[in-house]
Amino acid sequence: MRVRRLAAWTALPLAVTLGLVACGSGGGGSGGTDPNAAVRIEIAEPQHLVPTNTNETSGSQVLAALFSPLIGYDDASQAYEVAAESVTSEDNITWTIKLKDGYTFHNGEPVTADNYIDAWNYGAYAPNGQGASYFFEKIAGYEDLQGETPAAQTLSGLEKVDDLTFTVTLSAPYSDFRTMLGYNAFYPLPKAAFSEPGVLDEGYEKAPIGQGPFKMKGTWQHDARVEVERYDAFPGEQPKVAGVEFRIYQQPAAAYADVLSDNLDVIKVIPTESLSTAPTDLGDRFQTSPGSSFQFLSFPTYQEEFSNPDVRKAISMAIDREEITTAIFKDSQTPARSFISPVVAGYRENTIGDAGTFDPAKAKALYQSAGGPSQIEISYNGDGGHKDWVDATCNQLKANLDVACVGNAEPKFSDLLTKVKAEQPVGLFRMGWSMDYPSMENYLGPLYSSTGSANFYGYSNPEFDKLVAEGSAAATEEEAIAKYQQAEEVLAEDMPVIPLRFGQNVFGHSTKVTNVELDLFNRVDLLKIEAVQ
Repeated sequence: MRVRRLAAWTALPLAVTLGLVACGSGGGGSGGTDPNAAVRIEIAEPQHLVPTNTNETSGSQVLAALFSPLIGYDDASQAYEVAAESVTSEDNITWTIKLKDGYTFHNGEPVTADNYIDAWNYGAYAPNGQGASYFFEKIAGYEDLQGETPAAQTLSGLEKVDDLTFTVTLSAPYSDFRTMLGYNAFYPLPKAAFSEPGVLDEGYEKAPIGQGPFKMKGTWQHDARVEVERYDAFPGEQPKVAGVEFRIYQQPAAAYADVLSDNLDVIKVIPTESLSTAPTDLGDRFQTSPGSSFQFLSFPTYQEEFSNPDVRKAISMAIDREEITTAIFKDSQTPARSFISPVVAGYRENTIGDAGTFDPAKAKALYQSAGGPSQIEISYNGDGGHKDWVDATCNQLKANLDVACVGNAEPKFSDLLTKVKAEQPVGLFRMGWSMDYPSMENYLGPLYSSTGSANFYGYSNPEFDKLVAEGSAAATEEEAIAKYQQAEEVLAEDMPVIPLRFGQNVFGHSTKVTNVELDLFNRVDLLKIEAVQ
């Protein structure tokens, strides 16, 4: 389960149009700032704190404190070097990565090329069971590391040049490889992380050692907190706070109450039920900023009743996106009529055409002529705050298609995915996607390619696969975008999923902090946040 990418909560940040910008850092208390103070940030219990095994927002937030990425992204989603001095290629197959000098791990070890090679080999080796292993599939030799008894233990495409340089050879050209390197699966690991070569020490995850601006303070206190403190030997920009307590909450409502009473400094997601009152409750401490994900309804295309694209288009046309966005989400999200987030280069406003236009009469006629089923079920995870909008969607389908419609809540997101993967009958099922790195390919390949890691709908179109592959192998970003846009047009014809909503980061903070900003991945910028005296 890729929880960060496949978003479990309806309130997780969903991408907004580029016209929406952050409202600013918001006020705080009067007086100056205190660089010796720590701040308190809400997260859920992380699944893991090993970089190659972390696929969800809370773990990613903690790792962003402990590690510095090779590549970062600016406000325009353009990649730039952070821990890397340069990432270059002449053919998009062989890439040379030069590291900046002066980085050390929190235990004093110097950061070298070996630390990246060792970490990536560990992540790619199938018996290690790392959740982000698939990020290394583009590197030559990945297939040899798969299966119960792999033919090899290391990627043939990784080669050390010197202590600060290594090369990466891909199995096929990929123009976005440099951009991809901003994801946390590509962080390095120190020698101390391994009890022996290729074997992660059992105690490492309790107190991960990174090379970022903060180091662990104590150990991970499960279901309670993770604390970090400023690492003074960090060679990059130093944080403006002495430390961070990542406070673990089970219920968003409890975190929101603590922000209102100044017992918590940042809540990264305002609960849906508080959206209407939050602007008044928090004043200028109620914040919004662009996010990178979107919500959609998925079809089990392998089931006869949903195999006809016209049935799928008719259901899309019967949904009033504007009404639900306003009534349920208080306009904190934006109706979606494309498969690509607006924060990514190549986005176009309406790629699904008539299928995205609310037209009950036309939807009903098309649905009946296409032989749509008389009953529709929408499955969703009950732990994600989806009931209200699913019920509203069902009510619209009942009225506009003259069908029976019921919502089916699975206890957890993992329960829903288990049934979907087993192709058990669940009807339509909700999904949400948050990008790993800013590229159209990241919204297309994993979700809709025939072998996509998150293609749970049984969708397969050779023309789509060909266009995505051609985009990946393109020599320039412009050429890649042209191919990806053609692939999106194929999706619009087939409609394996219904785009519903783009969204944004909707968050709040206490009076004790200022300069609070969230990035496209719903992570607090830990180099900007300040504590108020």
